[in-house]
Amino acid sequence: MRPGIIRAFRWLPLLIAAGGGAYGSSAAPAQAVPETPAVTYNRDVAPILFDHCASCHRPGQAAPFPLLTYGDAFDHGPAIAEATRRRSMPRWLAEPGDFEILGERRLTEAEIDTIDRWVRDGMAEGDAADRSDPPSFPDGWELGEPDLVLTADPPYALEPGTADTFRHLVIPTGLESDVFVRAVEFRTEGAPIHHSVIRLDRTSGSRRRDGRDGRAGFDAMSWDGDIQDPEGQFLGWAPGRGPIVSPAGMPWRLERGADLVVEVHLPPSDRPVPVGPTIGLFLSETPAARTPLRLTMESKSIDIPPGEADYVVVETYELPVPVDLLSVFPHAHHLGKEMRITAAPPDGAVRTLLHIPRWDFRWQRDYRYAAPIPLPGGTRLTMRYTYDNSAGNPANPNSPPLRVRWGTDSADEMATLMLQVLPPSSEDGARVIALFRERELLETIEMAEARVAEDADSAGARALLGRGYGEAGRFADAIPHLEAAIRLGDADAATFSALGFALAAAGRLDEAVTRFARAAALDPLNEVIHYNQANALDRLARFADAETAYERALTLNPDFAAAHANLGISLYSRGRVDAAIPHFERAAALQPDSARFHFNLGNALAVRGEYAEAAGHFERALELEPEFQPAREALERLERIGVQ
Repeated sequence: MRPGIIRAFRWLPLLIAAGGGAYGSSAAPAQAVPETPAVTYNRDVAPILFDHCASCHRPGQAAPFPLLTYGDAFDHGPAIAEATRRRSMPRWLAEPGDFEILGERRLTEAEIDTIDRWVRDGMAEGDAADRSDPPSFPDGWELGEPDLVLTADPPYALEPGTADTFRHLVIPTGLESDVFVRAVEFRTEGAPIHHSVIRLDRTSGSRRRDGRDGRAGFDAMSWDGDIQDPEGQFLGWAPGRGPIVSPAGMPWRLERGADLVVEVHLPPSDRPVPVGPTIGLFLSETPAARTPLRLTMESKSIDIPPGEADYVVVETYELPVPVDLLSVFPHAHHLGKEMRITAAPPDGAVRTLLHIPRWDFRWQRDYRYAAPIPLPGGTRLTMRYTYDNSAGNPANPNSPPLRVRWGTDSADEMATLMLQVLPPSSEDGARVIALFRERELLETIEMAEARVAEDADSAGARALLGRGYGEAGRFADAIPHLEAAIRLGDADAATFSALGFALAAAGRLDEAVTRFARAAALDPLNEVIHYNQANALDRLARFADAETAYERALTLNPDFAAAHANLGISLYSRGRVDAAIPHFERAAALQPDSARFHFNLGNALAVRGEYAEAAGHFERALELEPEFQPAREALERLERIGVQ
């Protein structure tokens, strides 16, 4: 029987005449085969819809209609059967692999057949005694009442159009102190959000960009330098995702003064739609016992010719230390076709960590394993991504197809894999982070060098290469490219600031101050620019100007811990200990896990004769970094004068 064809007959038992006939009278009487009971909504279909569909198909969520009653299912029965038969619903991109993934939302063949039979047989409701109660969502929250509820207010006004929209919405938290978050729930409040990523901005950068074009938020496609994921966590949401629960014992810190920055991907709309999602935060009273790391594998050499239907990108990284893999988050744009991620231990067979045979940019998410996967040192991690830049790809944003290279806009492409891991120690964690960052930076530089070689008069390519060299500490190489970028027309605040930083690092402080001043004039509300300018002025012994620049940065962002720390150091070095201590105290309060901030505060308190308090901060510094020798020596000095 071919799929989609309904036979026009029913099976009937064979009837045999009483007089015998050619087969003889000794034949056994025919037995009627009992018919399979008709599929009903109450007994058979409702449990499937409640288990797999209701979390999204309910009021206040992104799905276009609810599926909580018989009437709901009856109205959409043929569409439900078609979507489940094609496996386009429920949305779950990953194939079953070598490791179990939490929250898998794939229907079994039996469940798909049940829905299909129900629709073909007339969508009967069934006996009321078989009816199951629909799932209950207290006030719309799956985990119960959150400890903190935050809403994007005012909402973003999505206008009618034909293109996808990517918008960052800035949500201040209003926290008076740091908190630890163990789970997050995301509600669309009915807006048609394809997917969303929740990140943090500990600066005022996102607030400065918010609403500049007259509407809530700001346009962006991908990560910004000020916008970061919290402490090795992935806070990605897609319809049906459910609550985002951190691994046991690993809540993440949400700092006082930090903003949530919510990236939303919105499909085209034929009418105005307000987009104001609500986020529920569930808090933990205790900090993390262990903090995971987020590592990034990426290829930036993507260059897909028009018409190429099977363009392959392969990247392999070797782990320098053992880690436990907790989850993965693959990322590509519209041309993505297939993804396969594997792990090859030094003495074992290749295992598939994740396989997505049909990538869909609209339904990206993280995949967390049911149990941590131990990966020994020397394991080779390989990501193999395939792209389709042909006219046959319905998701291709270009018609006819165009050349597509790496970039953060949706019309560009990316090949990224983020991994959430737990190393055995902080030292091992530092080693693996250094390796992955070095590799990622090398990818950036190689890509930018190729673009400059292709077009030396491209201001964007020059700026990209200059910044890459600067991040790699190659300041002498960075300076001429940043200067060329400015000369060629990329004269924005970020480029002047990057040039100022490179000049300062190269010891050309007077020139650096001039470039920082230009950057500050272009972006006067950027506290980071004022902070970098203050550092350069302090090194030039222009202390009054430096103090003014530090104070300007702190006026813009009172919770800028590094500015408090460096202003304190400047004041302390000139004998103004009493003026320095409040800044050291503020820095340590803002970043209580910084051994250096506690050490600085302890030093200043010791100079003022507050030895017991100083000893407490030196001890805290050693708790945080047992090998931090300056704090150990300071404690020994206090012990010699009788302080216990």
